[in-house]
Amino acid sequence: MPLIISRNDITQLSVDAIVNAANTSLKQGGGVCGAIFRAAGAEQLQKACDRLAPIRTGEAAITDGFKSKARYIIHAAGPIYSEDNTVQERQLYQCYHNSLMLAAQKKLLSVAFPLISSGIYGYPPDKALSIAIKAIHDFLGEYDGSMTVYMIVYNNDAFSAAQKLYTNVQSFIDENLVKDDRDMRQRWREQELAQIKRMRYSNMPTMCADKVTAEHDSDSDTIDDAFSNIEDNFNRLLFRHIREKNMTNVEVYKNANIDRRLFSKIISNENYTPNKNTILALAISLKLNIDETRTLLNSAGYAISHASKADLIIEYYIMHPNNKDYNIYDLNFLLFKYNQEQLGQVV
Repeated sequence: MPLIISRNDITQLSVDAIVNAANTSLKQGGGVCGAIFRAAGAEQLQKACDRLAPIRTGEAAITDGFKSKARYIIHAAGPIYSEDNTVQERQLYQCYHNSLMLAAQKKLLSVAFPLISSGIYGYPPDKALSIAIKAIHDFLGEYDGSMTVYMIVYNNDAFSAAQKLYTNVQSFIDENLVKDDRDMRQRWREQELAQIKRMRYSNMPTMCADKVTAEHDSDSDTIDDAFSNIEDNFNRLLFRHIREKNMTNVEVYKNANIDRRLFSKIISNENYTPNKNTILALAISLKLNIDETRTLLNSAGYAISHASKADLIIEYYIMHPNNKDYNIYDLNFLLFKYNQEQLGQVV
């Protein structure tokens, strides 16, 4: 992990490999395919493709990147959409899986995908994205190496579920974003106090929050009030939530869009505390409500701030009454729309 949603020109990305939404004959086409051929040098790339063609729908082949900014180009042949064809979902899934297999064989660290088959091949963008995310999740969840995958999305229809939330999130931000400097300073002070308390606990691993006395300093009452409901440090509280949700470790880190090695570091080192971005991603994975999310953040010395647009978007998403799925990619779409950092992408 992670998977990062982006809106870019795929031919301009400096990644190890870009994926071409190819046809089975690996001939230069239109759209993304044509742009990739032009960026790489159409004549050179076509000669390389001709040596590998044809491939079957769902298969992938790899060539040099030639003049493109990517070291390699992976060519994946997606299916042409038809409502009556039940094989297409598996074929589209295989496009991503086989492409990532080729990237793994080359030990590539970064791969950028277009939304395969969602253009002239007619696959509904929201369904195409759902299949893409599942395939990428399944692969990276079992992959021992390190790889970042970029999903280049041009069509907002791919995020139909999140689009329904987007209509109202702006009004929520407008109503709740702190504009008063005094309020902002107070919230920052509360976060600093939480950080001080967390640092103190790191030197007292067996002590719970309710055992801290007022002898520390004059701010201790404020700190204790902020943490009156916290009985465990971050790691123990995280373990408790995982047990209560009856989730496997794989489910937790995959749904949080974080790297398996990072998750292993979190659960194996009691004194390690991840950054706020990662904790919020874990809260979404565990489907915590807003109070549980705040408590988990506080246990690590962080807080949701109404001075932060990203925090307000996340708070809105968690509190939305119609939100049942807690899909981190729907949330990341909202963050993406507002040019905010997406959850899970920071390792």
